[in-house]
Amino acid sequence: MLLRRTVTLLAGLFVLFVLIAPSDLDKFTPEAFLRVPLEGLVGVLVLVLLPPRFRKPAAVVAGVALGLFTVVKIMDIGFDMVLYRPFDLVLDWPLLAPAVDFVDVTFGRFASMLAVVAAVALVGVIVLLASVSVLRLSSVAASRRPVAIRAVALVAVACVSLAVPGIPVYSDAAATSLVDHARRVQAGLHDQEVFAAEASVDAYRGHPGLLSSLQGKDVVISFVESYGKSALDLPEVSAKLADGNSRLKAAGYTARSAFLTSPTAGGGSWMAQATLLSGLWIDNQQRYRNLVASDRLTLPRAFREASWRSVGVVPGITQAWPEVDFFHYDKVYSAQDLGYTGPRFGYATTPDQFTLESFQRNERSKAAGPLMAAIPMVSSHAPWSPTPDSVSWDKLGDGSIYRTMPASDDPPESIFGRDPAAVRADYGHSISYSLESVVSYLERYGDENLVFVFLGDHQPAQMVTGEGASRDVPITIVAKDPAVLSKIEAWKWDDGIRPGGTAPVSKMSDFRDQFLSTFSPPKV
Repeated sequence: MLLRRTVTLLAGLFVLFVLIAPSDLDKFTPEAFLRVPLEGLVGVLVLVLLPPRFRKPAAVVAGVALGLFTVVKIMDIGFDMVLYRPFDLVLDWPLLAPAVDFVDVTFGRFASMLAVVAAVALVGVIVLLASVSVLRLSSVAASRRPVAIRAVALVAVACVSLAVPGIPVYSDAAATSLVDHARRVQAGLHDQEVFAAEASVDAYRGHPGLLSSLQGKDVVISFVESYGKSALDLPEVSAKLADGNSRLKAAGYTARSAFLTSPTAGGGSWMAQATLLSGLWIDNQQRYRNLVASDRLTLPRAFREASWRSVGVVPGITQAWPEVDFFHYDKVYSAQDLGYTGPRFGYATTPDQFTLESFQRNERSKAAGPLMAAIPMVSSHAPWSPTPDSVSWDKLGDGSIYRTMPASDDPPESIFGRDPAAVRADYGHSISYSLESVVSYLERYGDENLVFVFLGDHQPAQMVTGEGASRDVPITIVAKDPAVLSKIEAWKWDDGIRPGGTAPVSKMSDFRDQFLSTFSPPKV
């Protein structure tokens, strides 16, 4: 008897927890669980009123549905922690493949296979547990049908009579979540048509004289991993920007800065980079796949068609990268092509300073004509610890010097097991290192023919930004030739390498056309 009552109690607690638990881990407070789930009351009433021959099948179906709902809620919590949004049942499944690839590259094939098996097993256990729980509760309620009906009625009346404005006593979180997911499913199913319509407009394809105002200039577009607007509030980053601004001015540079709204947050760097380079809003993997299968004019391709040598320096690429054909680079340098023999610092395959030195050594010092490069830098990728030290450019060599520094290959998710204050400090230090790499590169290798654009790809995880942060990232253009900066006066960007609180904000997808229209002849 005691065992049966214990099983019934545990089943009830499991169902109660699933129905009222928030989809945002930050909202897991005691108050959030002191509510009555209306969906539970309705479910009990339906099951006890069903004829006996339909009750068990209905309970199984309800249990399986509750189990799947639990899995989706877990995905919602995970996506909210990292990407600031719930899981999309239509568009987010392809994102699981890069996660498996990451485990494969970092820990090996066996670990990735084990992770997949464990995930599938966990889903099965959750669905089984939910089904057994609902079956047990329906059986107990049906055996005491009059009592169950009176209890549901009593609790419903109490919810209404005890309701106080601002202090909810009941919860419809599960129903609200289902409605929200249904709306996202509907939007996701139509997103391919919407994207096709957006992609059909390619205003600068075949435009004569593209980028003629930049003839003779080397143009670098560098993405600083996780460099979001929130970084500007960190003392170490703020000090580094002030110091870098003074040093660049002393070296004869002028800079302008603003903000771009990224299509993603917390991760998905490839989507942000594709958004800026293509001029299309890429906020899910379906759009990304459709983009790279298209003939869209990207900035690297526009430069290449205008007689620049176009290269991609992508230290984050450690496997085959079919997208190279879409971006139309003349040459791509992946991690293994950079000549780095040092250790990994967290996720980063190559320290940012070494990445820039490798680009200078392999391309810019040898270029016979104008050069365009897209360079995603990865030292500021989570877990943000440890960060390499800046060293003398003359001593970089093959990267052996980094073997004297503390290193690790901790995965990005390791930040969730550490003190948030320490994580934020490590994040600020890594961003400062990346900014120092850019500033010191410009001091050492910059000249009148260099135009350097650096920007963040997305904000870091909410552990750093806090809840409710925007998706804005800083962007800066640096050049010595005053003619270059005079071209963008109409943009009204702020002076210096740090955008102020009132600096212009535009969508990241608008940058391609803004850049092409500014440095190309007017359209006729």
